[in-house]
Amino acid sequence: MNVPGIRRSISQDGIRLLTPDGERTPHPEYACDPSPDELRSLYRDMALARRFDAEGVTLQRQGELGLWPSLLGQEAAQVGSVRALRDGDRVFPSYREHAVALGRGVDPLALLRLFRGVDHGAWDPDAHDFHLYTLVIGSQTLHATGYACGMAKDGADSAVIVYFGDGATSQGDVAEAFNFAAVWDAPVVFFCQNNQWAISEPNERQTRVPLHQRAQGYGFPGVRVDGNDVLAVQAVTRAALEHVRSGRGPFLIEAFTYRMGAHTTSDDPTRYRDAAEVESWRAKDPLLRLARLLRAEGAADDAFFAEVEAAGEALAARVREGVRTMPSPGPEELFDHVYAQQHSGVARERAEFAAYQSSFEGV
Repeated sequence: MNVPGIRRSISQDGIRLLTPDGERTPHPEYACDPSPDELRSLYRDMALARRFDAEGVTLQRQGELGLWPSLLGQEAAQVGSVRALRDGDRVFPSYREHAVALGRGVDPLALLRLFRGVDHGAWDPDAHDFHLYTLVIGSQTLHATGYACGMAKDGADSAVIVYFGDGATSQGDVAEAFNFAAVWDAPVVFFCQNNQWAISEPNERQTRVPLHQRAQGYGFPGVRVDGNDVLAVQAVTRAALEHVRSGRGPFLIEAFTYRMGAHTTSDDPTRYRDAAEVESWRAKDPLLRLARLLRAEGAADDAFFAEVEAAGEALAARVREGVRTMPSPGPEELFDHVYAQQHSGVARERAEFAAYQSSFEGV
């Protein structure tokens, strides 16, 4: 049932420093004035993330990946927030944070190995301060809260940020994490990428108020930011991280953005959303608005954009080749890493499986 007026009430863009036309709009509480080099770097990161993401979709369509969740349209939310982090801050992602992963130095092929079914995550969380992808909706908010509590008890001058979507806010895990983090003043930033569609469920089927207002009920602050404005996202996330580092408890950011593509490559969004809505958000494209600012301020020219495009194609070629030559694991590797140390039961099952496999030799 659609509730009259609700769609309009939750569609305000939030804190904004850069309009869709690429014009700066100062905010009294949040400031972000990056240098031309930093602006170009932000654009480059978003453009490379978009090209990598597009290659992921293509590889899945070619049968090289089992599934791919696209981030198309959410580049500013991810790049702006990861740029606000410091070394030592810990990231807990869901499964769509490809730009965040790249920003933390994770090899893009490690992400693709997961969706090819070669392993369950081929990067070291400690090496990148970037936890493994979480496909169980909302559970990572609890993991992040517990980790943040541990950080606080250790006296670390660090913070945790956890990413989740608007659909996850309907999960009990998220409500429990909010409450636990608030009670224990956990230094965690809850970063909700509200792309407005939890697969086929729109926001108005999930909430009567803007998502960031839910924080009030748990006793900590929450704000909505224009998730397609990389400058605003960076400024708001930086302020939220400083808030939680200071011992004042958690903070909720609702990055109001839009999922331009399908939920995953197994989804057909044309069955449940209107093309006119998609087109209206295409005009708010996060890369386009930053490109307009760069050109308007003389911070980038055609040569720069051509160089970024070439870098994107080189990245796509590298991951394409890497995926197609990626070795498949042996059947016996199913028994590896079940326990941290050797386990007699697993060893016995592995031996039985090996004997079974060998029975087919010569057949």
